[in-house]
Parts: sequence; C-alpha cells; structure tokens
Amino acid sequence: MNLHDLFLKPYESYTHLQIFLEATATIFGILSVYFSIKKNIWVYPTGIISTALYVYILFNFGLLGDMMINFYYTVMSIYGWILWAKSSQDHVHVEVSWAKKKEWIYGGILFFLSLLLVTIVYYYKPLIDNKFSMQNVTLGLDHLDWANWLDVVTTAIFLVGMWFMAKRRIENWIFWIIGDIICIPMMIYKGLGITSIQYLVFTVMAIIGLFEWKRSLKKV
Repeated sequence: MNLHDLFLKPYESYTHLQIFLEATATIFGILSVYFSIKKNIWVYPTGIISTALYVYILFNFGLLGDMMINFYYTVMSIYGWILWAKSSQDHVHVEVSWAKKKEWIYGGILFFLSLLLVTIVYYYKPLIDNKFSMQNVTLGLDHLDWANWLDVVTTAIFLVGMWFMAKRRIENWIFWIIGDIICIPMMIYKGLGITSIQYLVFTVMAIIGLFEWKRSLKKV
C-alpha cells in the first residue's frame, strides 16, 4: 500500500465539510499543544475548538472511545482553564511541578475506571449503531477490531494525561507521548490521514514539551 492509498484515497469519499472540519480541528489541536509547551493559558480555548470538532468527527467514524475522551477534554479544558487562571500571576503563564504520590494513585484509579467505562460503551456499540433498537442486535465485544481495542487503551492514557495537565504536572507529557504514538497507526487504519499526521506532530511536540517543562522547573 502506497502513501496515496494510506493518506489521500480515503478522502475521495469524504465531503468538503468533513475534510474542512478535520483540517480545522488539526490546526487548533497543534496550536493547543504549542501553547501548552509555553505554559500559556491559550492552550485551553484553542483546545476546546479542536476537541469539540473531534467529538463530531470521531462519532461519525465509530471511534467511541476517542470521541468520549474528546468530550472529556472539552469539559476538562474548562476546568483546567479555571485552575490555570487562578494559578497565573499574569493570567497567561503558569508554574509547573512533578506529581505527588497521591496524584499518581488518583491517576491510576482514573486509568482503570476509563478502561472499564469505554469497554462497556463498546459492548453496547451495536445498540448505539442501531439507533438504540434491539432488533437484530447482538451485544458483546466480538465486533471490536485491533483499532477499537487501542482506542480503549489510548482513551484511558489521554484521560490521565489531561488530568495531570490541568494540575500542571510535568508527567502529563509522558502520557501524551505514549498515547500519540499509539494513535498514529490507528488513525491511518480508520482513514483519518490528516489526524494521523497530527498525532505524529503531537508526538514530537510532546517530547519538546516534556524537556521544556523540566527545564523551566530547574530554573525556579
């Protein structure tokens, strides 16, 4: 399979609106990560635009886990925006730190609860796809492919990463790096080539963000 088949061919069947929405969501997503690296509160308004668009996009492509995490991002962005605004002396930039042991415990709980919740959602996916009618519907997990299972895992990873970011903890970047790497092949498989490139860019930016936040902490 060549690059055209991987990245361009799926878009031949998409509407101009679908392509425009994915491209717009990608641009604002990259802007959001950039502002996050700079510890700039604009990470949240730009992120809200991106995640809200992806809720719609991912629902249409059947990635319910990622759809749920983007809805969660939208809600958490409002929460994070409030926290960062309270913690910022200039109302733009914030200070960061390493996570405490108690926060790692909370993060672990969030991770396993997310795995459970998204698995349950996928169990009922045939019902959701059939517009909540049980006619000719068989519930279960047999319909999941490898991309769906990766979606379950990355949802949990990103959920914890977003929570650590709202708390301004350096470890958030570790979760973004792992989740972004996993999402690259998953999005290609689902025909979202633009989004897969976005996750590649996100991976590089997350590595930069990790070193940038660590360096800023040493300066304090």
